[in-house]
Amino acid sequence: MHAGAGAPVLPLRICPHRHRRARGRERYFFAHSRNSGESACRIGGCVRRKGPVRLLATGRGMNPLKTVFGHFAAYHGQGRPLLKYVGIVAALAYSTFYLIRFTKANPQPFDDLGLRLLGIVLFVILALEDYWPAALKKYYLPYSYIALIYCLPFFNIFMALQRHGGVPSISNCFIALSFLVMVADFRNAVVMLVLGVGAAAAAHFALHPRSSWPPDLLAQIPAYMLILVGGGVVKLSEKQIDIEKSRIAAALAGSIAHEMRHPLARIKQSLQDIRQALPQPAEQAPHLLASESVEALYRYAAEGELAVQRGLQTIAITLDEVNAKPMDSRAFADLSGAEIVRQAIQEYGFDNEDERSRVEARVVQDFCFRGDETACLFVLYNLIKNALYYLPRYPEMRVTITVEQNTVRVRDTGPGITREALAHLFEPFKSAGKSGGTGLGLAYCDRVMRAFGGSISCASAAGEYTEFTLRFPAANADDVKTRQTAVFEAACAMFDGKRILLVDDDAVQRLVTHHKLQPLPAQIDEAPNGNSALDLAYQHKYDLVLLDLNMPGLDGYGVAQRLRSGHGATPATVPIVAYTAEPAHVAAGKARKAGMDGFVAKPSTQLALLQAMREAVERPRSAAAADEALHGRAVLLVDDAAWNRKAVAGYLRQAGVSVTQAAHGEEALRRLSEAPVWDAVIMDINMPGMNGLDATRAIRRGGGRHASVPVIGLTAHSDPVLLEEARRAGMNDFLTKPVDTELLRHVLLRWVRAARPEPVSADALAGRAQAPRPLLDAERLETYRRIGLYDDLIGDYLPAMTRVVDQLGEGAAACDMEATLQALHSLLGMSGEAGATALHQLVQRIYVPMLEHRRWPEEAGWVEQVRQLAIETDEALRAYTP
Repeated sequence: MHAGAGAPVLPLRICPHRHRRARGRERYFFAHSRNSGESACRIGGCVRRKGPVRLLATGRGMNPLKTVFGHFAAYHGQGRPLLKYVGIVAALAYSTFYLIRFTKANPQPFDDLGLRLLGIVLFVILALEDYWPAALKKYYLPYSYIALIYCLPFFNIFMALQRHGGVPSISNCFIALSFLVMVADFRNAVVMLVLGVGAAAAAHFALHPRSSWPPDLLAQIPAYMLILVGGGVVKLSEKQIDIEKSRIAAALAGSIAHEMRHPLARIKQSLQDIRQALPQPAEQAPHLLASESVEALYRYAAEGELAVQRGLQTIAITLDEVNAKPMDSRAFADLSGAEIVRQAIQEYGFDNEDERSRVEARVVQDFCFRGDETACLFVLYNLIKNALYYLPRYPEMRVTITVEQNTVRVRDTGPGITREALAHLFEPFKSAGKSGGTGLGLAYCDRVMRAFGGSISCASAAGEYTEFTLRFPAANADDVKTRQTAVFEAACAMFDGKRILLVDDDAVQRLVTHHKLQPLPAQIDEAPNGNSALDLAYQHKYDLVLLDLNMPGLDGYGVAQRLRSGHGATPATVPIVAYTAEPAHVAAGKARKAGMDGFVAKPSTQLALLQAMREAVERPRSAAAADEALHGRAVLLVDDAAWNRKAVAGYLRQAGVSVTQAAHGEEALRRLSEAPVWDAVIMDINMPGMNGLDATRAIRRGGGRHASVPVIGLTAHSDPVLLEEARRAGMNDFLTKPVDTELLRHVLLRWVRAARPEPVSADALAGRAQAPRPLLDAERLETYRRIGLYDDLIGDYLPAMTRVVDQLGEGAAACDMEATLQALHSLLGMSGEAGATALHQLVQRIYVPMLEHRRWPEEAGWVEQVRQLAIETDEALRAYTP
């Protein structure tokens, strides 16, 4: 019984594969409508088509033909144009086969002309689906059902009987059956075949009562059955694939929703806690918060930030696993098993102290392995999260992480895993006993461990325990020592002759830390408290401060703030590294707020400490210094989301950046043309209309003054295929949404400095030329001498260098930009190859900004500086002896 016109419409995209029957034993199905792309769903079959769906209820005695027809409608769901294309091909085929008759001796052109013309007309109408009136489109599927029965089984079987079989008739039946299997599901192929053959036989024997079935046609029945059964098997496999795709899609969507619900709830709770900690609003003077409230606010903010980080990690794991993103072994570093376990436990986002108390680490024997720190932490986070999932049901459960020779074992005393589930535990979209589990976490763990050259396995006893074992490949001691030596040598070179201030109120900790720093050729001063540290900083110029945070009196945060405001001989931009036992997720945020450049958790290895110190020195000196470097830069920000633009633009403007906003690619191109100089473009990749890729291609193809402007892509999807396409489009770098302000600062600084170097003045050039510097690359020259090319170098290079320097002078005197650039280009290549280090550096500093911005150096005298340095280089090369 069909519902009336006012039947409720339910918007569905995917129908469930199993339906529970109501108490009244009624069955439900969804009505189909070809013209609106409506969904259809019945017991025993599922149709997935976009659009509204009308729920129809029927009793148990539903017409079986309607059920079968429902499968036919389901087969042609999702807007498949199969019937339209079959109509086109079959109409052409029926016409072509008829015309072929005229190439034979006895064409018999008119024996089936009427029936064939009817079939061609029916196929043509089928092919014109797009031109059917809207009011008639709901009849398209029923029409196609009848047309196919007539054109395929009826017509071909009837003509085969009329012609008493024969090879052409048998071939036509084979073709018709193949088409029938293609255009219908197995059930309807059988029904249509039975109806068509039955109607053809009835018509034939009504006209010729005394005739019989042709023997050669009967002999082909096994072959016909093979086509029918084979087609049914293929259709069944296709259906299973479709079902599996739908299951995976639903599992992926459900997994992300499930995994994101927890961090979002944490963020919500943190915001509520922050609101509670804030004072009552008032229109009077601003409130002064108590120190306890400030600490609470920092803690709540850190918890919210950690929840965001965990959510982003979940998304990253999911996307990496779905895309099978390979790990880059070039980023691998030497890691300590005990250190990585300690860090994982310290940084894991436990819900409460009870959860934290349930997890403990046991170090039987530490070991070193080579891998990616972030990926390894993800693996441990996932195993801890899986174990703690059962804590509410098993309140006495404990999780023990044991570190021993080349293995890490994560064991919990929870419910265990059945033997059947263990067999599929590391397969994607499989989970054991978890409601809404991702099913991707353990698959990701397996891929990470294999990328490290190791493995992950699981042993479990139901009701007793579950133990995951991470096995790492044994590290080559010689290779580890070589890499560690390289780190030590780099640190020694960086801190040679430098002065380091170590601040810690614990005398034992100062002694241990001083011992770790002993290999450095630097002077190390110690301060037992914050005030002593400031006294020393006032008297001496320090190149790095290693600062404990939790000290009585003036703590590390206060010391950092005083140093950042400028304190005596120590510059305000001095690198500061926090060295503390405070929880990283709380202390790191406060350390950044206080202006510190690095963070090391106590205890740490000597290697980790030196590496953190190196990174602090190499990074831009504090946020204030970085903002000063960005001050006055012109940046075009392109994003279709107004809120994203507002957030990024707000930070950039605080740094003194001149920000112009655009909502789409067309507006971005227009904005670019309105100003002569741009330092960078921050471009969202996915935008309506002209997207970021098309806009970047247009910028690169446009030539002119903006063709080389750095373009930094913004994307919420770190899909490697998309990023590679963006690189080919001309994007220089990428930022992932939500944008991290520190990373934005770092990336922007890198590209604006490359795109718009500071002007080269004559005084600066003179200072560079007169400053002590190596004129020649002795190692390169010795290589030339060893292979017998040094004399050729002297004979060919020096005269050519003199000639190119003269061409440079002539081009500059004539204000010929192209000739000058050509001379600089030649001189740059020659000096680099010849080992003329100082000349190469000087020419590079002049050539790059001239080439990018097509303008002359602001100060005069640069040509003479090049000429003078070329003369010095000539003399040094002629006088060179190893």
